[in-house]
Amino acid sequence: MRVVSMVPSWTETLLKAGVNVVGRTRYCIHPPKMITNIPIVGGTKDVAWDLVTDLKPDIVLLDEEENPLEMAEECPLPMLTTHVSSIETLQKELVKLGEYFENPTLMELAVDCLDILEKPTPKFNQNKIPGFMEWVKMPTQEYNKVVYLIWKKPWMAVSKETYIGSVLNKLGIQVVEFPEGEKYPVIELEDHQDALCLFSSEPYPFAKKISDLKALGVEGAIVDGECFSWFGVRSIEFLKRNL
Repeated sequence: MRVVSMVPSWTETLLKAGVNVVGRTRYCIHPPKMITNIPIVGGTKDVAWDLVTDLKPDIVLLDEEENPLEMAEECPLPMLTTHVSSIETLQKELVKLGEYFENPTLMELAVDCLDILEKPTPKFNQNKIPGFMEWVKMPTQEYNKVVYLIWKKPWMAVSKETYIGSVLNKLGIQVVEFPEGEKYPVIELEDHQDALCLFSSEPYPFAKKISDLKALGVEGAIVDGECFSWFGVRSIEFLKRNL
């Protein structure tokens, strides 16, 4: 079956499962050696449907959180959609994809995901942060919650209602509470001085802006954003290592 995947996390997962991915987005960068010869047909928010059509796919794979509604509405080809918003929904979607592609590796990943959900939640240790890359400023006090930053100008965080939030929660990391429905709230850093800041390496390149962050004097660390946000095989392996 020929698949055009417009979801980076799924592209990596399908390729590692042996599914025939024939088209991808420019953000589908994993696995590096396997994506090299797969044509790019757009991004996660835009797509050139003529390029997709030329590839003669049997199915176009989209995700409700990753791709805009307009992309699904305009898709001129057979389409399969997922909606991954938590570890729980990831497990269900892996089962769906495993059955659809008749792929045992995807079904095994669904079992791994279920095992993760059933594991006890560890106690958060701010000195051993999963996905840790570099300290912006080491904490001088004990924190019992974090604010996870994904953007600057304006500062944007994630809530517990997101996939990232579910990963943090499973790791025993309490996320700052935001009003219901605000998945990616715009915030002021000074309003959250009682929380440890975790600066994600993506989508904003905080790891490359470490000197700017240090100048702010906020306590926190840079973390590997791919581990927290790339649902599928990458985050499953990450959680298995840290639970």
